[in-house]
Amino acid sequence: MNSQPSQDHSAQDDAPGERSGQASPLTGEHPRPPRRLPPWLIRSFGTVHHAFYRLTGGRLGLSRPKPDRWGTMCLTTIGRHTGKERSAMLGYYQDGPNLIALAVNAWADAEPAWWLNLQAHPDARVELPDGLRPVRAHAAEGEERARLWAQWRDLGDRSGVTLMADIDRYLTRLSREPAVVVLEPRAA
Repeated sequence: MNSQPSQDHSAQDDAPGERSGQASPLTGEHPRPPRRLPPWLIRSFGTVHHAFYRLTGGRLGLSRPKPDRWGTMCLTTIGRHTGKERSAMLGYYQDGPNLIALAVNAWADAEPAWWLNLQAHPDARVELPDGLRPVRAHAAEGEERARLWAQWRDLGDRSGVTLMADIDRYLTRLSREPAVVVLEPRAA
């Protein structure tokens, strides 16, 4: 979730089914995109989550991923325009030593500011329940992206959380393919 203000592009959403992919072989109709919470509500939740995390001095608000659920981390990047530190609370899972996040902005079409910042300055740090970790970001591509995307899909389907279940249907609301962001450990 993005802790920085960003434009709300929900007014630009197409009518249900316009970008929904392939037609059903049975009915010939396009499947409807899933209903979603308004992006402003999701961003508001992220802002409250981040404030809660800061008010408790980081004691509460972070979580480790579990077999059926992603974890929560605090990512700190360098702003691409300001050069100042910017933080965002993100869902993630672990893939070996790497942390994996999706560059989604409350399922709005715009890319999240944290991902734009990482593209400009890939070195960042994350705070996890067990402490700080310096990382370097890149977008997964090709087979790596397909494998990591499949893991996100499986995790979302097992979580029972409506926001992440059937993640491929949420993609029908986007005109872009969200980046699967790999945060690799780096030396401090």
